[in-house]
Amino acid sequence: MMRTMGIDAGQKRVGVAVSDLMGWTAQGVETVQRTEDDRWLDRIAQLINEYEVSSIVVGLPRNMDGSIGERGEACQSLARDLEKRFSLPVRMWDERLSTMAVERTLIEADMSRKKRRKVVDQMAASWILQGYLDAQRRNTDE
Repeated sequence: MMRTMGIDAGQKRVGVAVSDLMGWTAQGVETVQRTEDDRWLDRIAQLINEYEVSSIVVGLPRNMDGSIGERGEACQSLARDLEKRFSLPVRMWDERLSTMAVERTLIEADMSRKKRRKVVDQMAASWILQGYLDAQRRNTDE
């Protein structure tokens, strides 16, 4: 089996998570700093190779009414770019409130703001990927 990569794409940082080989759990891998050019995608390529990724899930930020705004359109564009560049299937997954939920969890764990900033993006990527994996499993269980 192969792994799925989850991506939480921000303007400055990209959180990356990968699934286990069975596709049951998501683990945060790292936060990649975005650059003006596409050099940051080289690190994504390295992670795809290192973890033998066979598909990618990109978080799709929707507005609370379900519509897609400017950030959502940027994530859709990124998903198309990833699909072209890596020749892998890329799916979008609704990520509404994922970063806020992760922030709340880290605050409740009494983690300092500085430490939170280092892990929030990869934890959000894990949250997105775990939601996707759980939905896939539910669909195959029915």
